Amino acid sequence: MRIFAHTALIAGAATLVMAGSAWAQPEAVSVTIAPEFASDAQKLGQREVDQQVSDIIRTVERTLTRQDALEGAKIDLVIKDLKPNRPTIQQLSDRPGLDAMRSLSIGGASFEGTVTLADGTVQPVKYSYYSPTIRDAVGATTWHDASRAYDRLANNLANGRFVTR
Repeated sequence: MRIFAHTALIAGAATLVMAGSAWAQPEAVSVTIAPEFASDAQKLGQREVDQQVSDIIRTVERTLTRQDALEGAKIDLVIKDLKPNRPTIQQLSDRPGLDAMRSLSIGGASFEGTVTLADGTVQPVKYSYYSPTIRDAVGATTWHDASRAYDRLANNLANGRFVTR
């Protein structure tokens, strides 16, 4: 009986994996740092920025797959700006007067790039989001508003809104 249950579980998992691979997925999502943002990125800390690049890629891929959008598209994004709500580890190290919990600012992110659709059509991408007021950042984590920008960018891409102001 135990062997049968285990076999049924494996068969069910294989079915889910095969069904998941039938969802539309972008061909590739790449994210780079704009040259004019590179010095600011170093001030935030390389590890932090690398983690944010990974988060952007993961968010865009997950959203496009879930919404069955842009199958076969190649998405190239460039980070033009990235602002944390709270100081990063590098910023805390460089400026000891900052407080990891009480230092708070308006955060967000700005992107440009292109989406090359499966048919070869190239669409420009331009998007930015920053909290409108400091009150919106209260209780926020270090990258709260930037994460919100990633989610909104991904949803805009999935809905075919490539350039927003």
